[in-house]
Amino acid sequence: MAVWALGLNHNTAPLDLRGRFAFALDTIAPALKGLREQHLRHPEAAILSTCNRTEVYCASEQVQVDHTLGWLAQAGQVPVDALRQHTYTLQGDQTARHAFRVASGLDSMVLGEPQILGQLKDAVRAAEDAGALGSTLSQLFQRSFAVAKQVRSSTEIGAHSISMAAAAVRLAGNLFEDLGRTRVLFIGAGEMIELAATHFAARQPQAIAIANRTLERGEKLASRFGAQVMRLADLPERLHEFDIVVSCTASQLPILGLGAVERTLKKRRHRPMFMVDLAVPRDIEPEVKQLPDVYLYTVDDLAQVVQTGQASRQAAVAQAEVIIDAGVQSFMHWLDQRDPARGVVPLIRQLNAQADEWRALELARARKRLAKGEDVEAVLEALSRGLTQKMLHGAMAELHAAAPDARDDAAQAIERLFLRGTHK
Repeated sequence: MAVWALGLNHNTAPLDLRGRFAFALDTIAPALKGLREQHLRHPEAAILSTCNRTEVYCASEQVQVDHTLGWLAQAGQVPVDALRQHTYTLQGDQTARHAFRVASGLDSMVLGEPQILGQLKDAVRAAEDAGALGSTLSQLFQRSFAVAKQVRSSTEIGAHSISMAAAAVRLAGNLFEDLGRTRVLFIGAGEMIELAATHFAARQPQAIAIANRTLERGEKLASRFGAQVMRLADLPERLHEFDIVVSCTASQLPILGLGAVERTLKKRRHRPMFMVDLAVPRDIEPEVKQLPDVYLYTVDDLAQVVQTGQASRQAAVAQAEVIIDAGVQSFMHWLDQRDPARGVVPLIRQLNAQADEWRALELARARKRLAKGEDVEAVLEALSRGLTQKMLHGAMAELHAAAPDARDDAAQAIERLFLRGTHK
């Protein structure tokens, strides 16, 4: 089996292009169906889609990168040549290394951030539910989870990392002298909003509100922070009440447009607003950033803040890479064993076939002797002796025929094969 991956991330593609390839979890199953049908041979497949990356992992008898690229370009309605400039392709051990680095947080905008591991597990479950995951990718991802666990438990890779949420709080603190006198609005109720709300709530703002498409989910999150809840439909009338707005939804279209924010600023008499758009695709129209009284930051804008302090963790990165190297070698060894051209599978099949042939031959002889009325015990004794002689014939012949300088090696090999576990 060949494995390959095709992707684009925060290092290779701008935010708006990444937004064209964002897959919500409930769209993964039909996307995987279309992806597999696009290929000449239906491969195993999984799609990882986050605000920082979209990656397609595949396994099949032959690498089919061009088909994968063609499908992804079609899904995002982008010309193939234009997309190719912003993507990276990986094959074989490079694919395993990349998957292990992603799971461990080494390829994230926030070095060592833990959210990516949960997102990768969600992607794997979605592929399993869609029937797109076979033994090869299952093995790849299960090993990536194990490597990530070892990296996080054995190194300091996640220590002192600055999350997007913490970076947002830091920037807000630069604008507002006292966050305790601000009113904060969160749009959405997912994992990123929960993380952001936790960080902002620690600064004890004057008020917190959560706007969500469904009130039930918003109320569940609001109860943790003593926040009020509103519907997205209420935003135009109430947006002016808030000094800080943090948005992260799965909407495919912007929730806050230029006109709505302009009207909000008039109601606020142009008091400044701090806005953070953590969504991909965007929740807030990019033109809003040009307004003089708005300080708008996207996930990419926060990158420089997040990078601070990473130099002190380079030793941990080196330790993590050693663990990942071992994981890659182990996975490739497993993959090689399954390769009929290079692995031990053909030899195992030959051994089984030879053993079956010997067994059938001795059984046929035993049945003939039993049919003649010979003693059962004598027939069983002859059967067991015949099988034993056939099994040991090759080893005995090798010992007798081996040259003196090779006899010791032959003896050690035979001892490992036939006498394992017999020594006390």
